[in-house]
Amino acid sequence: MNHYILEVIDKYPELSGCADDIEDAYQLLKDCYTEKHKVLLCGNGGSAADCDHIVGELMKGFLLKRPVGAAFKEQLAHIAPEDATYLADHLQGALPVISLVSQSALMTAFSNDVASDIVFAQQVYGYGDPGDCVIGISTSGNSKNVLYALKVAKAKGLKTIGLTGRTGGEMESLCDITIKVPSDETFEIQERHLPIYHCLCMMLEEAFFSHE
Repeated sequence: MNHYILEVIDKYPELSGCADDIEDAYQLLKDCYTEKHKVLLCGNGGSAADCDHIVGELMKGFLLKRPVGAAFKEQLAHIAPEDATYLADHLQGALPVISLVSQSALMTAFSNDVASDIVFAQQVYGYGDPGDCVIGISTSGNSKNVLYALKVAKAKGLKTIGLTGRTGGEMESLCDITIKVPSDETFEIQERHLPIYHCLCMMLEEAFFSHE
């Protein structure tokens, strides 16, 4: 088992029952990125904040340095010789991920003009391509707007991962992998989601950037 998962279990022994699902989620995400696809995230309230947090860990360096490659440095030198060194020194390798909770103009327009409970589903329909992955975060597993997004994802051929609480809710039937933390209290579920998605981000970073 991956050493990051073992570290999580050591710190949070109650998550030992989630270990296999964390490993499976990692493999699904690794395959997604290996095949040059992207990840879409959705959730409400504290789970919406988690979506933005995950973007921050995947789109820039987390624990490792992620220098750009030599070929891209050469391309920069050709296109913008006056800025090439600065750009190359400050750009970082990224794993493409979009938080669907942060598109405020689209979300408010769609909520006002069409329907508020499918603002995530609309974005999955617009952004999603077969092979991409949607991560839905819902402490109950029954957040309607997240469920609609997962249903559209399945219809379009995207992979789906759920982060939720003990019961799994309706989300469990819509996800290829569901990570269910053993709690029924919203704040306790959210507290345990953080080390899980940190673990996933560290594993992905190690897989794609440890050679740099």
